[in-house]
Amino acid sequence: MLFGRKNRKPISIPTKKVKEWKYTTCNYCSTGCSIEIGLDENKKIVTSRGHAGADVNRGKLCIKGLLEHELFESPGRGTTPLIRNKHFEKFEKTSWDNALDTTADQIKKIQDKYGRDAFAIISTGQLLTEEFYTLGKLARGCIGTNNYDGNTTLCMASAVSGYKRSFGSDGPPGCYDDFEHTHCFMAFGSNLPEQHPIIYWRLKEALEKRKFPLIVVDPRVTMLAQFADIHLPITPGTDCVLINAMMHVIINEELQDQAYIDAHTQGFEEVKALVQDYDPKSAQHVCGIDEDKIRTVARLYAKAPAAMSIWTMGINQSTHGSDGVANINNLNLITGNIGKPGGTSLSITGQCNAMGTREWSSCSGLPGYRYLENENDRKEIADYWGIDPEFFPKKRGLAETDIFPAIETGEIKGLWIVATNPMTSMPDTSRIRKALEKLDFLVVQDVYEDVEMNQYSHVYFPAAVWAEKQGCHTNTERRVNLIDNALDPYADSKPDFWIFNQMAKRFENGEKINFPDEPEQAFNEMKHLSKGTNAYGNERTLDISGISYEKIIKARGIQWPYKEAVEGEQETLKGEPRLYTDGKFQTKSGKANLLPIKFFNNNEQPCKDYPFWLNSGRVVEHFHTRTRTGKIGNCNKFSPTPYMEMNPDAAIELGIEHQSYVRLTSRRGDAVVMVQLTQRVPRNMVFIPFHFHDCVNRLTLGLLDPHSRQPAFKQGSVRIDKVDQKEAAQLNVERRAF
Repeated sequence: MLFGRKNRKPISIPTKKVKEWKYTTCNYCSTGCSIEIGLDENKKIVTSRGHAGADVNRGKLCIKGLLEHELFESPGRGTTPLIRNKHFEKFEKTSWDNALDTTADQIKKIQDKYGRDAFAIISTGQLLTEEFYTLGKLARGCIGTNNYDGNTTLCMASAVSGYKRSFGSDGPPGCYDDFEHTHCFMAFGSNLPEQHPIIYWRLKEALEKRKFPLIVVDPRVTMLAQFADIHLPITPGTDCVLINAMMHVIINEELQDQAYIDAHTQGFEEVKALVQDYDPKSAQHVCGIDEDKIRTVARLYAKAPAAMSIWTMGINQSTHGSDGVANINNLNLITGNIGKPGGTSLSITGQCNAMGTREWSSCSGLPGYRYLENENDRKEIADYWGIDPEFFPKKRGLAETDIFPAIETGEIKGLWIVATNPMTSMPDTSRIRKALEKLDFLVVQDVYEDVEMNQYSHVYFPAAVWAEKQGCHTNTERRVNLIDNALDPYADSKPDFWIFNQMAKRFENGEKINFPDEPEQAFNEMKHLSKGTNAYGNERTLDISGISYEKIIKARGIQWPYKEAVEGEQETLKGEPRLYTDGKFQTKSGKANLLPIKFFNNNEQPCKDYPFWLNSGRVVEHFHTRTRTGKIGNCNKFSPTPYMEMNPDAAIELGIEHQSYVRLTSRRGDAVVMVQLTQRVPRNMVFIPFHFHDCVNRLTLGLLDPHSRQPAFKQGSVRIDKVDQKEAAQLNVERRAF
């Protein structure tokens, strides 16, 4: 008997004649795979392959990377700048000069009337690092708005906040090589096989060489959970309770590394006192993991010669995201698992260059992990750029998640969106739509003209994509790699670097600040600013002073810190794989902070009216809001329409059939999706991929983490209702056409 489709149509990648291979780096997730793209005799990109000599991916690519060459001429690409006509009814083609002049004039008009901060900028994790640095110069040094942030607030802000609170600085302390050395691996809310397939392959390869326990904490039976030795199906949003209970066991059974704690941390007594309130017997009723399993996992982790934790959005996208990260750091600090092979707290970053924006974009401060709140940092950057330090604000402005409410209240009148799509990615979509309607002026800069945000824009800048430009990415393990310029920008689109440079010329400070013509010159400025010490006199971890484009290509990526060689010193092409190996942290005392994390349950939870947990996440064939993968046939064919996973037992109770359509309703909105029945989700939960523009974020909770301002995408509640199947099927047809 045959199962599945009768006439399967598997992915087919025909052989293509390649005349030249060009080196570059994948522009999807944060893994940082090295890619070679093949050009035919007409200089057209026809295929892609993994680079076998690169340490990150060692020749392998996931489905998205294998098909990435199809992006360059995919449907919907922007060909020329657009501007609304005088009645704002439809777009008209215009010149770059007119589009840039109009935008600059509107920014100045808004700022003159309402103040500098009335114009906001929201960036992305998709640009090249040199572009981030240049946009930071433009936003902080020329336009002068303090309401400037990146969409990494939606994915990595809690990791950044947790690292800063624990270690005094951002920057993942571990690397992929830790898989080869660990004796216990614990994943919190991370489904590597679908989120980061090549990182998962690295983990699987390490497990094949040397078996060690794989523990997965996730409310859903993800693919990674299926491969785990121990799966902990936690109650959503209660990770802090589980970790506190683990530390209760470790400390009360004296399994902690007291020598490391005494030498390299501060705050242990406070943590020890707090976790006494989280004994496994009581914690099990909150986090949903039975006390014996909590004790087993705690002992496994503490007794391992080296143990490591990873996490992605399951921790970050929560009202307790920053606390969750700080508590994972606590767990690793009390067991001595920071700065040694196989022992680390490793946040698996989401976007390809989310690390680049964290390092150099000036969104949350100033370049190179500097703070607006620090007078010396402001003066150092102002002097280097050649402007008055008083031009800078004295503290950080609004995060992305606070910018949209500020539009609602009239504080912000204008907005520049760069390579991000809040119409899909922000929680409570209907609220975002209403906010956008209130703007006096919106400019959208994107590769694709048909991106949802363009429905509300007044000016559109068509941007070049990926290998149509040159610059660097930094991946999850702090590895700097190069995007090489393989071909000219599509039609009349322009590299983001060029757009920012041209905009700078239209502001007074643009005449004072040097805006280099070439990305490598901007990289050299970053190298200079990466040297030296921080506010406490500690050497900067983010030191890239020894890196060059030439070295990157030779090494296929270099991890920072990588200092310039001292005269007479033999130079290698390898940076430091780990941070804090000497036990010195970026705090005033040089010691890591152990932070007592008290759990307060402010999550929206299932109730009589909304009886199901709403969970969301990724699928391997799509990336973020599908502006790219939704246009790639062999990616889109597997998930062309919104769907949800539902437990069969719950479906029977409601009379819902497999592959029928239903309406999900939350306190914020509703969405129609197809049902996939599976035991991967518990009876009181549904799971929806977040990639679809008219689906899950119509439902999600907009409640924010108090430290990171990151939304709680993962905790919310919904009800399920039957709908007219013909009407829902027609809606699905219309979606595909869009």
